[in-house]
Amino acid sequence: MLLLPVGTGYINKNKFTSRLSTSVACILLLVTTGCSQGETKSAQSIEAVNVNNSVAASNNISTLRIGYVGSSEPTGALGWAKKKGILDRELQKAGFKNITFARFPNGPDLNEALVAGQLDVGSLGDTPAIVLRARGQETRLLRISQFNTTAWLVAKKNGARSLAELKGQTIATQKGSYMHRYLLGLLAEAKIAKDVKLVHLMTTEAKAALERGDVAAYATSSDLGPFLKSQGFPVIDSSANHQGLSGTSLVVATESFLAKQPDFPQKFNAILTEAAKDLKANSEEYYQYHAQTTKYPLDIIKISYPLRQVSEEPLPAEGVKLLEGTKKFLVSQGLAKSDFKLTDWVAKEQPR
Repeated sequence: MLLLPVGTGYINKNKFTSRLSTSVACILLLVTTGCSQGETKSAQSIEAVNVNNSVAASNNISTLRIGYVGSSEPTGALGWAKKKGILDRELQKAGFKNITFARFPNGPDLNEALVAGQLDVGSLGDTPAIVLRARGQETRLLRISQFNTTAWLVAKKNGARSLAELKGQTIATQKGSYMHRYLLGLLAEAKIAKDVKLVHLMTTEAKAALERGDVAAYATSSDLGPFLKSQGFPVIDSSANHQGLSGTSLVVATESFLAKQPDFPQKFNAILTEAAKDLKANSEEYYQYHAQTTKYPLDIIKISYPLRQVSEEPLPAEGVKLLEGTKKFLVSQGLAKSDFKLTDWVAKEQPR
């Protein structure tokens, strides 16, 4: 297991303070951001690199390269479109002969692949996507695929039962994720940011760390939170209790790819809209697929992934409001390098 101070883990491992302010604690978001849903970084990173290397040589107008953060297969509308054959069917009509998928443990790897020209499209969390765009990288927002994604703050057994009881203790989360942004907002709201120590810890290590008492609490994802609760770990808080602290999932594309495929946003959004409607119409079948893919129990998936969060349109008003709030927070904390207008980021669909 690796516990690193959030603000210094990839900058200077030998020099850090035991108390980190909110802004200092998260400064590494400027250089590395991401979100994970249950796989180790080493295993997934190797797979992502291998997939990217294999498809790089075939990068042409007939090949679409999609990256995603998650499990063995993508979930949500993108995963359902893939499983049900909607993606292949419609993209072949659009002239794509090859569609490749690469999975990543979090945003840093996916962002790097986008910047390196190894991906055309990326499905990832709002925080890493915003930070990348704020650094001046040429991406365009295609879609808000999910909104109001819940983050949870779970404590060790026989430990703290309130935020106040966490003063002077260590809280972990996965760097650069929407859970991280939730935790920073929560600590700022409770005015205890300077009274706790924040460390970076992958979600795959969270349960063991809580069991050993290495950390007092862990800010975790929509699915792991309810799972840990079912295992007897007490829940201190969730983003559902705070306006603006829940997450959104986004789909972005590189500007260089869209320059070659100007009608892609409209076509791709039509595919994901069809898939979103289909998974809602076949909810039991979808939930079985989601549970099988993520390896969480079916009842946990139903709690963690309410289908009302799945967007049937590219830019739902509630999702846009959440995304704007997240961007403003990241900019205000100096975590996003520069501000920008969401309307300027959104890919423009070609008129029919």
